[in-house]
Amino acid sequence: MFSVIFAESSLELVPKKIQNHPSITAHAEKKQKSPNEILLDNSWHFAAMKGLKNEIKRGRPDIVHLCLLESCSIPLYFRNKIKVYVHTINDEIISISHNVRIPKSYHRFEGLIEKLFKEKVIKNNQKSLLQLQTMNFSKFIDKIKPKKVIGLSTEGNFNPYEKVVTLLNDNVCLVIGAFQKGHFSNLIKKKIDHLFCVDKHSLEAHVIVSRILYEYEKTIFM
Repeated sequence: MFSVIFAESSLELVPKKIQNHPSITAHAEKKQKSPNEILLDNSWHFAAMKGLKNEIKRGRPDIVHLCLLESCSIPLYFRNKIKVYVHTINDEIISISHNVRIPKSYHRFEGLIEKLFKEKVIKNNQKSLLQLQTMNFSKFIDKIKPKKVIGLSTEGNFNPYEKVVTLLNDNVCLVIGAFQKGHFSNLIKKKIDHLFCVDKHSLEAHVIVSRILYEYEKTIFM
């Protein structure tokens, strides 16, 4: 099955080292949760995040939300032609089951992911909808064993959407970064067979994923 991985995603709970920062404790109190139970979000925690390692890649869970909405609300997904995963900045893998309805409201999505980090699995009628496990990107690629791994990045060789989708098939993995700024780490690049830039402009991740998946849909449904 064709797979999409949102790599090094800006999705994590507030790190222990900044949980006592006033902006964190105030936000946690507002949400009626402990600081270690809320998502790191630079909209609220900008001051606390100063000096964090990989700061420019962190604190943007909204990017992941938009990417999941784009990839899990299309015919390709509902016809079970695509498998979606999220790899987080802290080397966790979130597996999205078939036919999961991602909340359109960000606040509901935020609560869902906070619950997932706490319980490791979200179920409905004993069916696993979302599952979280600790695993780095390299080991996960070895686990799912795609024949080819294609990454999309402004650092890649220019190749338009229409040409890239001709390389996609049932056993190919497409990797898209779900972070605000920067590029894939070397650990990610080592597992990528082909790195392409699909647009002459630097576009947001959810725009890239919507366009590439639409082009792929056209090749199999139209």
